[in-house]
Amino acid sequence: MRWKTLPIVAFDTETTGLEPFAGDRVIEFAAVVLHLGPDGHVEHRTDHAWLVNPQIPIPRKVTELTGISDQHVAGQPTFSEIAGTVRQLLANAITVAHNYPFDLAFLTQEFLRVGQHWPEPLAEVDTVDLSMRCFPDARGHKLVDVADRLSIRLDGAHRATNDAAACGLSFAALALRHAVPDDLQDMLDWANAIGRPPDSGPIGTDDTGRVVFTTGQHAHRPVAEEPIHLAWMEKARIRTPTGWQWRFDEPVRRWVRRWLDVRGSGRATQNIKSVHADDWGLDSCIAVEAGSALG
Repeated sequence: MRWKTLPIVAFDTETTGLEPFAGDRVIEFAAVVLHLGPDGHVEHRTDHAWLVNPQIPIPRKVTELTGISDQHVAGQPTFSEIAGTVRQLLANAITVAHNYPFDLAFLTQEFLRVGQHWPEPLAEVDTVDLSMRCFPDARGHKLVDVADRLSIRLDGAHRATNDAAACGLSFAALALRHAVPDDLQDMLDWANAIGRPPDSGPIGTDDTGRVVFTTGQHAHRPVAEEPIHLAWMEKARIRTPTGWQWRFDEPVRRWVRRWLDVRGSGRATQNIKSVHADDWGLDSCIAVEAGSALG
């Protein structure tokens, strides 16, 4: 599959805090859709953005950082009202986010609240990972640092549309700079990104689009619920008349390795964020303990 013909959807969320599993909510969502030309340059851009009523108070520190207050979100749609549109934007696209696990966690929780699940895009690219891989000697990997290195303008950081645009344009610029081949698997390997599982094998998608086990004791269960079984799949061997062989073929084991690397272990060094809004970078899950500063 040629990835340069696919929509690139860079997205970002602003939230009430850093703890999606402890009740923090999305207050802004933006998706910037980019289309590339044959030469890899961006030819077309479309912006989508919503302020979202979180139905809980927005902490003062978040308002200082983002400029979004309770008054701004009063009368705005709840996530349930935009969930269908958000899913349509993300599904069947190359999705890009800066510190993807943070936005993924929040959106997954928001979807679950309305009885939906993560849409499992064609690719999940994290520009923090890309920055670490492409600029290994850099001192910082915040979005503003990446954009500055690539001469991409980022005005009004910590507003979802501005951050999403800078993220998507940074991905496109890095892919162009590194002459990434126009093959989806090549791009996934270059970006260390998660894609859809191989078409045939023990992992696939069900009728609702969830990535599930298709065979074995965990058949029909989402892979995210059985990470230990995934780890076993990556190492499992069987004994044959000619010796020990891998139980699962290389494309399956490669997908499992990537999933465990990106979703299972994470990659950001954790540290406590400053309580000062000017220092609170919101490259989010780098500091899970900062949530106490938001109360």
